[in-house]
Amino acid sequence: MKNHGISQLSTIRETLNQQIDSGLFSTRSKLPSERELSDIFETSRITIKDALVALETEGKIYREERRGWFVAPEKRLRYNPLSRSHFHKMVAEQKRCAETQLLSVYSAPAGIELMQTMALDTFTKVHHVHRLRYLDKRPVLYVENCLIAEHFPDILEQDLTRSLTELYKNRYQHDTSRSQFEVLPTAAKGIVAKKLNLAEGQLVLKIRRVNYNQHGVIIDCEYEHWRHDAVMICIDSASNI
Repeated sequence: MKNHGISQLSTIRETLNQQIDSGLFSTRSKLPSERELSDIFETSRITIKDALVALETEGKIYREERRGWFVAPEKRLRYNPLSRSHFHKMVAEQKRCAETQLLSVYSAPAGIELMQTMALDTFTKVHHVHRLRYLDKRPVLYVENCLIAEHFPDILEQDLTRSLTELYKNRYQHDTSRSQFEVLPTAAKGIVAKKLNLAEGQLVLKIRRVNYNQHGVIIDCEYEHWRHDAVMICIDSASNI
C-alpha cells in the first residue's frame, strides 16, 4: 500500500473513518477482522491494530473480547456525576434504552479500604450489591454499591435492579444530598473485564462516589466501572440539587 508521504497508519484510520461516516458500516455492525484488514491494506496486523485503537480512542468504534471490532453509536451517553438522576432516568431522558442485571449480593465486615473511605469502625457490617447495567442492550457499566447495613434493614429483600437512590429515599428516608467522587482511568480486571466484554487490561473509567444523606451521614459508597467508549462526562453544577 503506497502512502505518498502520508503515514500508512493515518491513511488506514482515515479510510475506515470515512467508510463509517458514509454509512458503509452501520452502528453496531462488525468490522472485518484484523487479519482481513491486514490483507485489504497490505500491511501488518500491528499497523491495523494501531489504526483501530486510534479510532477506538476517538469513540468511532469499540471492541469486545473474542468478538472483534464494532461501530460505536453516534452519541455517547452524557453523564453528569453531580446530578441526582439515576441511571434509568438519565438514559430515558436521552431517548436510549436501559436495563439492569443483579449479579450478586453479600454482606461482610468492612475491609481496610472501605473503613478509610467511609470512616467506618472495625467490623462494621456492609452490604455489597454488584450490578451490570446495559445501554441499548450493550453492557457498559459494572457497579458495586457498598451499603452500611445498619441504615438499610431488610434491603436485601427488595428489588435491587431498581434505582437504589429512590429506594433509599422512599423506603428508608435517606435523601442523598451530597457526594464526593473520584474519577480515574484504570485497567479492567477479573469480573469487571468479563462482564463488560473487555480483555484484561483494557481501559475503563472508574468512578468512586461516597454518598451522604440529608443529615451529613455517609450511607454508601459506589464503585462504577464504565466502558470509556460509551460515556461522556459532562459536569453541570446546576444539576446538583
